[in-house]
Amino acid sequence: MTSSAPLFSRIALIGFGLIGGSIARAARAQGLAAEIVTTARSEKTRARVMELGIVDRVLDTNAEAAKDADLVILCIPVGVCGDVAREIAPHLKRGAIVSDVGSVKGAVLRDMAAYLPDSVHFIPAHPVAGTEHSGPDSGFAELFINRWCILTPPDNADAAAVEKLAAFWRAIGANVEIMTADHHDLVLAVTSHLPHLIAYTIVGTADELEDVTRSEVLKFSAGGFRDFTRIAASDPTMWRDVFLTNKDAVLEMLGAFQEDLSKLTRAIRRGDGDVLFEHFTRTRAIRRGIVSIGQDAASADFGRPHASLTKKE
Repeated sequence: MTSSAPLFSRIALIGFGLIGGSIARAARAQGLAAEIVTTARSEKTRARVMELGIVDRVLDTNAEAAKDADLVILCIPVGVCGDVAREIAPHLKRGAIVSDVGSVKGAVLRDMAAYLPDSVHFIPAHPVAGTEHSGPDSGFAELFINRWCILTPPDNADAAAVEKLAAFWRAIGANVEIMTADHHDLVLAVTSHLPHLIAYTIVGTADELEDVTRSEVLKFSAGGFRDFTRIAASDPTMWRDVFLTNKDAVLEMLGAFQEDLSKLTRAIRRGDGDVLFEHFTRTRAIRRGIVSIGQDAASADFGRPHASLTKKE
């Protein structure tokens, strides 16, 4: 019995951090490509990818990587997607699918479409998955299992190409949703971008307090602050670009957040426990809903291991 042909003859990954490395590992494990090639900005990263042996070839330039590839995925910060699209455009194979993994879709759609030829299928994508880690060693094949990958194809996108890219993401474990780029950016502004902005702010505020020493911040970081620091440890280049390229949606959600914060501020000042209780009850239900649809675990302390208590003699 012969195995079925891979979905793509050659996949090119431009950028090899957490997402690119996880795609490579998962695609190889599932046999989705006859060949996987990649490149990365720094020589050091390219050398490390070669050592890891995850892909078939590591190339020196983006143009080399894109040449003859059936699927090209830009796994780079959204702020440079336009420049890289211009760089690879003359080298793209007719009929190739060109995609990305950025957390912002409107800006990527505009920046990349300006350079890509009509002979390729441009389908932006956003796998809503990740950790606070980055670099070529941070990826793992299971990253996308039961996570969502949002596709935001332009109006004139080829339906067969969209389905082929969706099939690729499903094959590496993701659930696929299709929506417009503008709607994606509004949804992610509240579910991802605003929480990151708040986390960066809270951790920065704690670092600047004169009456609380850094050692105390580290020592007593149980619970809420500890979890904010995980988010605030995310890649600074990526998140700088997210806020600059999704400015309008983030500002809209930030305005709504500030209104809610003002309402809670008044309730605390006035001692209005009913307002606080109603708000906390409503938000608790959101957490339960996330757990119930399998987007997080209900295990205690977010599944963190705890040492056993031993009895002192």
